Amino acid sequence: MNARTIALCARQELLMAVRSRWTQAFAAVFGGLALAVALSGYVLSGGQGIEDFSRTALSLVQLILLLVPLTALTMGVLSLAPERGSAEILYSQPVPRGAIWIGRTAGLFAALAAAQAIGLGAAGIVIFWRAGREGVGGYAILFVASVVLTAVFLSIGGWIASGGEGRRTRSLAIALIVWFGAVVLFDAAALGVATLLPSGAASRALILSVIVNPADAVRTGALLAVEGSTAFGAASLAFLRFTRGPVGAGVAIGASLLFWLAVPMALALRRMRKADL
Repeated sequence: MNARTIALCARQELLMAVRSRWTQAFAAVFGGLALAVALSGYVLSGGQGIEDFSRTALSLVQLILLLVPLTALTMGVLSLAPERGSAEILYSQPVPRGAIWIGRTAGLFAALAAAQAIGLGAAGIVIFWRAGREGVGGYAILFVASVVLTAVFLSIGGWIASGGEGRRTRSLAIALIVWFGAVVLFDAAALGVATLLPSGAASRALILSVIVNPADAVRTGALLAVEGSTAFGAASLAFLRFTRGPVGAGVAIGASLLFWLAVPMALALRRMRKADL
């Protein structure tokens, strides 16, 4: 596959995404959330200080799990869905369609990752200035988790977009359904199924559901990396026993995320190569 074509398409998509008000708003929201969480410590302590990096990271995990998948899915669909006219011109060029698709996806990913870096970085400067560097490693882990979550759901969003030639609205609706199912409904469904099972089977089912769902996998991996075996209390110990230790947990979570990153991308590439554009 032509690396030069990929780089050119990535650069063009990156420039377009950086200029987008949606990307700029995403960066502002990220920074605002981090500052708001950190400053909540200032209010609760009666004006004595703000939350350090570690506590801010832990408080931001759930907010990022809601915001990042939604943003990656919607921006992936809005940016990558083929539209009549422009798509016909773009994909009729004498270069592989796969190279164009990978380049555009990479450029959009770089823009979203940069937005997160700017937002969290700006908040991090304030936290460092007021609270010092304690827990900065946890804050860095949060950023890595956020970027991984972006890559996974952007891949899924690209797969959805690849089947929506000229039907961007329908693809966007599907993306929102996927977000609601993965971030909101899946956990409730897993708990409902677990209540119908014996104790041991219920525990295994819940652990498997955490590994299978990419949003839960990122959350679990981030919290275990920041807090270790105390992240979920007894549930952490059960999870680590099931995966046979921290290394096994990392392998299981990494394999799940790699699957959700690679398979949707491969399906999108296959669909785009066969699409009638």
